[in-house]
Amino acid sequence: MELQAASRGRGPRVVLVHGFTQTHESWDPVTADLATDHEVVVVDAPGHGGSAGVRADLWAGADLLADVGGRATYVGYSMGARLVLHLALGRPEVVERLVLLGGTAGIDSAEERAARRLADERLAEAVERDGTEPFIERWLAQPIFGGLTPSPTDLAARRANAPSGLASSLRLAGTGTMDPPLWDRLHAVTAPALVVAGERDEKFRALGERLVDGLAGADRLHVVDGAGHAAHLEQPAAFAALVRRFVATNRGAGPVS
Repeated sequence: MELQAASRGRGPRVVLVHGFTQTHESWDPVTADLATDHEVVVVDAPGHGGSAGVRADLWAGADLLADVGGRATYVGYSMGARLVLHLALGRPEVVERLVLLGGTAGIDSAEERAARRLADERLAEAVERDGTEPFIERWLAQPIFGGLTPSPTDLAARRANAPSGLASSLRLAGTGTMDPPLWDRLHAVTAPALVVAGERDEKFRALGERLVDGLAGADRLHVVDGAGHAAHLEQPAAFAALVRRFVATNRGAGPVS
């Protein structure tokens, strides 16, 4: 079982991990920008794109990510942020630096975690019943994605996802599966960390502040102006600039052994 990945460019290695319903193609503008002076590895996460047949929870997905990414700066968005956070805890030797966009370390309340798992099960049943295209239409209509207009390439890639793969991702890698959550373990992450949220994403700005408080390697929350939850899609140049500056100012950094 292996994740599909591709690379381009030369320089410090950066691995980009997308969010739920996306594929590596969602990163295209950021990839093109960073690949001018970095080696950029783009990965299809379990259940998505070329990795549609891979079934893995967040810990197993993190192991698979390490296998294809190697030692690098890991950049994760939303679901991808959950994956790279698990990677930083489970396989710290491969994480030189960590970038979390729209991320969380989990849901505190056991009752709320159970409710989230139930909600994700209903979504999984919906995509299996209705197919990917109507599911994607409803997914992107959520208020959290207000202001986002996916590129034709991104939208086509989302629609091409297999219903069974998206359903497995919801069941195995949703936020409710982080049981227990990882907030009390953040102190164990020793790699330099960049925590990012979109200006209009109030929920994940608050979660980002909490991540910064727990991660020893994070200095402050970095906010992308004029962006919501999917800041890398809404303001790709600004997001790429943040990552480039972070890598450049943390050269030679990495986990403390």
